[in-house]
Amino acid sequence: MNKEIKILIVVIVFTLITYFGVEPFAHSQMHKHVEGKGFAYKDLPELKVKGDPAKGKELVMGAGACTGCHGIKAADAPAPMDASTAAATYGVNPPDLSIVGALLDEKFLADLIKNPAHALKVEHKFSESKPYPMSSFAGAGGDLEQEVADMVAYLKSIAPKEVTPKEAYDMACGRCHAMRYAKWTQLGETPKFKYKKDELAYKLKVVEYQDHLAKYIGKLPPDLSIIIRARSEDFLETFVEDPQSQLHGTAMPRVGLTAEGYEKVRQHLEDVGDPSKPARESLGWKVILYFVIFTIIAYLWKQKIWSKLH
Repeated sequence: MNKEIKILIVVIVFTLITYFGVEPFAHSQMHKHVEGKGFAYKDLPELKVKGDPAKGKELVMGAGACTGCHGIKAADAPAPMDASTAAATYGVNPPDLSIVGALLDEKFLADLIKNPAHALKVEHKFSESKPYPMSSFAGAGGDLEQEVADMVAYLKSIAPKEVTPKEAYDMACGRCHAMRYAKWTQLGETPKFKYKKDELAYKLKVVEYQDHLAKYIGKLPPDLSIIIRARSEDFLETFVEDPQSQLHGTAMPRVGLTAEGYEKVRQHLEDVGDPSKPARESLGWKVILYFVIFTIIAYLWKQKIWSKLH
């Protein structure tokens, strides 16, 4: 066998061993591997009764007191206070409930209504002396399980069939995490300002919101502009599914997304943090093909030039 071919084979073998063996092993030692559970939330009980959306609407709008903190744009129910005031009151702005039925697991929604701190896995952060801001629904005089199922059914009934990745991010992450690459703050997408004073006033509101959020959480949650490139896909998926599995004792709540809901959020993170990925992937095979052709031509050229010297 030609000496150059032998050298090439050795280089290829050691490169593959390093890439597929050594590097993954090093990552496994540096970062613990957590098995995902497919966003099944097996720790939460199944809904045993079928909900009635009509009765659920009465509860959500009435005895459930959901609209006392949350807006529901789909039902023409605006938020009772603006985001800044809500953050000053609760620590974070409660989400609009219009699309939660499309993004959140129904078991999670049911447990969130009955016992918010348990569903969110933040019981370690709150106590009787420091209760969780969202109050538990204790029932409206009827069967509690049926009433909760009715409320879940209503929230699912008003949810749109299609939710954009940006809308999913807004609901699940956008009230705590900024994305400067998308010009996104905890108050939403940064508007364009005609006057500098208006821009400064907006920035002041953002800072005030962040101060309340940092006090509530313990520190300001990180900007997620490039998190898709900074963390592995496995880490992101398992961290969103159950933050405690990757960072025990963290104040970040479990979000309760379904697998489809998480995919929407992941897509937005990728759109913002790695917008060139589609173009890069479409160009990749062309680059590899170029190197293959170049290698063949270079080898043939070498054979022709050096053939008379051997």
